[in-house]
Amino acid sequence: MHLAQQFEQVTCSQPFSHLGVIASQQGAMLRVWCPDASEVTIKWENSALADRVIKSDNANGLFEASLPAEYNGEIYRVVANKGRGDNGYIDPYQFTEQAYHAVHYIDSTPANLYEQAGAQLIDISTPQGKTVSGVRFCVFAPNASAVSLIGDFNQWDGRTHPMEKTSMGYWVLFVPELTEGERYKYHIKDANGHDLPHKADPLGFCAEQYPSHASKIYNHRSYQWSDSDWMENRKGDKYASPMSIYEVHLGSWKRPDAATEARYLTYKELADDLIGYVSDMGYTHVELLPISEFPFDGSWGYQPVGMFAPTSRFGNPDDFKYFVDKCHQAGVGVIIDWVPAHFPEDGHGLARFDGSCVYEYEDPRKGWHPDWNSCIYDFGKDTVRQFLVANALYWLDKFHVDGLRVDAVASMLYLDYSRNEGEWIPNVDGGNENYEAISLLKWMNEEVYKHFPDAMTIAEESTSFPKVSRPVFDGGLGFGFKWNMGWMHDSLHYIAKDPAYRNYHHGDITFSMVYAFDENFVLPISHDEVVHGKGSMLHKMPGDEWQQAANLRCYAGFMYGHPGKKLNFMGNELAQAREWNHDSSLDWHLLDFEKHAGIQALYKALNHLYTSTPALYEQDHDPAGFAWLDHSNADQSVVSFVRTSKDAKQKVYVVSNFTPVPRKNFRIGVDEACTLTLALNTDDGVYWGSNYEVVANTTAQLVPWNDRRHSVEITLPPLATVFYVADLSE
Repeated sequence: MHLAQQFEQVTCSQPFSHLGVIASQQGAMLRVWCPDASEVTIKWENSALADRVIKSDNANGLFEASLPAEYNGEIYRVVANKGRGDNGYIDPYQFTEQAYHAVHYIDSTPANLYEQAGAQLIDISTPQGKTVSGVRFCVFAPNASAVSLIGDFNQWDGRTHPMEKTSMGYWVLFVPELTEGERYKYHIKDANGHDLPHKADPLGFCAEQYPSHASKIYNHRSYQWSDSDWMENRKGDKYASPMSIYEVHLGSWKRPDAATEARYLTYKELADDLIGYVSDMGYTHVELLPISEFPFDGSWGYQPVGMFAPTSRFGNPDDFKYFVDKCHQAGVGVIIDWVPAHFPEDGHGLARFDGSCVYEYEDPRKGWHPDWNSCIYDFGKDTVRQFLVANALYWLDKFHVDGLRVDAVASMLYLDYSRNEGEWIPNVDGGNENYEAISLLKWMNEEVYKHFPDAMTIAEESTSFPKVSRPVFDGGLGFGFKWNMGWMHDSLHYIAKDPAYRNYHHGDITFSMVYAFDENFVLPISHDEVVHGKGSMLHKMPGDEWQQAANLRCYAGFMYGHPGKKLNFMGNELAQAREWNHDSSLDWHLLDFEKHAGIQALYKALNHLYTSTPALYEQDHDPAGFAWLDHSNADQSVVSFVRTSKDAKQKVYVVSNFTPVPRKNFRIGVDEACTLTLALNTDDGVYWGSNYEVVANTTAQLVPWNDRRHSVEITLPPLATVFYVADLSE
């Protein structure tokens, strides 16, 4: 095929061999590709060189001329005559070395991927001491036959900017004078020369919504952070610190127009509204449903396409940085949900990126997820592993997030996850563990804690896989924390029972303590528990209106007393009656009613009690911080236990009465002679409780009880949890 035809039909994979300054039999010459131009004028950076007008003999878009004898590496500009006015540009094909720069460093460390690939704004010094600014593009498409850069700057014409294929499978090009905000995609032909849907940049830092789904050039160096105090202070021991997480779906927390709900709050509006609310409520962290760009609102972000781009639904990347920055300045940590397990097959995304399975397993028995109808990353492929680990580091590095909650870990660990016999491929040992995914998760955690030791990773893992939150050197997966899905399932199963039958299910509410210290647990009541017909938290509760609210209050108190960090999805604190709907705001109007305002006040009080009471958090992951008083009182459906601070100078006695029967003169054992002070009663009238009379202060008597020498008598209100604090510092 003639050279001009290769460029015209977008089949040239080595444009640097044919364009720019090249060697020929007649000596060094200049060749320019400018489709649809009738002539071009070459203008040199060195003004001493005369402009050169070049005409094409056969109007095929290629323009050739010998170089001036005085030529000494000068940068040149091409002014093309296309019949509609001159269009001047600095020719990209004179920057071979600069375009190749990325691939020299890209695989030496995971973070280099997002520092080198994608669209990088750079400056180049010319031989004459001037600076040329532009964008270096680098995209991995190893089995493509040709790749071109397209965008507004070339009218989305795939002929104009063919990219150079390197030996590593990356395609590169430096385009001078492109600036931040320009839209772009990649025009890719598969191995057989067939056009693929235009692809967004897998490393794109900014993306547009439907219908373009285009990537946008973005400068990570422009935002000026103001959270240095937070970044320094977050280095404390997270296991011995309070952590109460408010899980948020940004699109439905609140809408600016309650009547029409026509748009979302922006990142900046959320910074003004959400952060103040979270701080006032006493939460220590927000956890955001996935922030990575995603095409379908109904996936809530769990089908991400732009892994390196904060979703533009709420603003640009600087706006998201502003949100994180403001959280930190307010003393609120930011955790984001991160989805390395799977991705959708939208045409502009990663699926069959160059016509082959670049990112996903090729065999559908490993590469297709039946639950979510999505592709599964090939965790054994080096380039995919680097892509995912780099992405984890990227959010911690460029956006200062404090933690990654890793979604659907169980689906990664097991080859037979949600598959029937014959639908999965055993590992080399004949088992169902995905060794490649296990290896990836270990590497990811090692890299995160090596580079960001004061950050954290949290696994959503629902099986009994061992040592999920133990260090890799100890045979673990390396996560900092793990969601306690067993506690969540058992306790919700218990609390949904009518109190008359709870005595038959007493083990559901106590069993979690059998394994409570096997992992570093977070107790989650997440978005997954209030959708898809599961009902809201309020409507999981049995009984009439008062009993439903009382059950919810009692359960919340039990949760905050139980060992483990805390997580509640937005709306739980409002006692929202309906299930969560991602298309509409939370029902904030419910706070006009005493019941809902009271339950919100309870969550606020629980958070402030928890974060101000070391006994409730310092030994969340240490058996020394917990002891049962009585776990076998099934007849009365009462559980009682004591939490102890690290210095043993503070103890909190927690008692939950899971029946609507008040219990006077209820005796509990205490560890020593002391005075107990009521710190919180979920039945208090301020929380829309019955305000049943309780004991505010009580002194231990030398009456053995619960295998202890001392005991006290208290009153247990109906369907309530009470907290009594013993200060032993004197």
